[in-house]
Amino acid sequence: MGYSLNTTDNYHINNLTSLGWELTVCNALYPENSPCRSVLQTKNSFGIQLYRYLEKLIPLKKIHNILEIGGGLGYLMRDFLSLNRRLKATMLDISPYLLKKQKENLQEFDVVFLENDILPIKINALAPFDLVIMNENLGDLPTLVAHTEENIEHAEELACYLEKATYFSEKYNLPFKEEENINIGAMEVLEKLCHGGIKYIYLSEHSCETIVPERLKPYINIESSEIPEKIPLKGHDEYTIKFSYLQKIAKMFHYKIKRGQIADFLPLDFNSKVLTALRLVTPFTSEQEIIRQFVYDLYKYEYMVMIKMEK
Repeated sequence: MGYSLNTTDNYHINNLTSLGWELTVCNALYPENSPCRSVLQTKNSFGIQLYRYLEKLIPLKKIHNILEIGGGLGYLMRDFLSLNRRLKATMLDISPYLLKKQKENLQEFDVVFLENDILPIKINALAPFDLVIMNENLGDLPTLVAHTEENIEHAEELACYLEKATYFSEKYNLPFKEEENINIGAMEVLEKLCHGGIKYIYLSEHSCETIVPERLKPYINIESSEIPEKIPLKGHDEYTIKFSYLQKIAKMFHYKIKRGQIADFLPLDFNSKVLTALRLVTPFTSEQEIIRQFVYDLYKYEYMVMIKMEK
């Protein structure tokens, strides 16, 4: 069994001109007239609901410096800064297109924008930040893809990441299987944040381990493969995340962890509109199709809130 390396940096730097092909949960909830808001118990945007959830777990009023890595169109940070004007925000993104959009959407706030890749950034550069957010983007990071054919593309970079996989497997006791795709970039970034001593970390992404609550299985069909799966997208592929591995890494750095599905803080209102859309084998309207995909994502996405504990 060999590996190839899946990366998305070239796409995000040179080819990304729209997020229309990647309707994230955050973006889906941002318009006030979004049909996705109508299926939730609380009809607010994603960032507002995430902020309200996080403030139950961490002292957001005492946090000053916040870093968002891969902030998309800036909607999440716009909500955070609207709710808490004391926050000093930094947006780090590899995509010049997305940074431009973030500057437009955050122009009324005092925000620092950095066009850079998180992977080569030095650990000491993270020291000023109290809270780091990576929302719906861990799957963009490099992934070692298991395959049976020899692949020499990115040979030098591939060899480097294979060494890193051995390091992570041995250091954190991660039992990689032969046929398993490995979220090596996500592991590397998380370890860097932990080494940086970040007090609070929020991560979220499509998960390969999520389980639908028993009461919802008649309506939502999600199978847990427990192996990161490919998500084919326009111009690039992403991979679902194995959060149990990230959890083991975080525990080694003495973090307290709250892990769950984003439906925890975006609870559904099981009204007639939702039930009708979920019961249909084939949706009749575009709104029903949007609702079905949105509800699926509420349970397919996992999150981790990490709180650094004193030794």
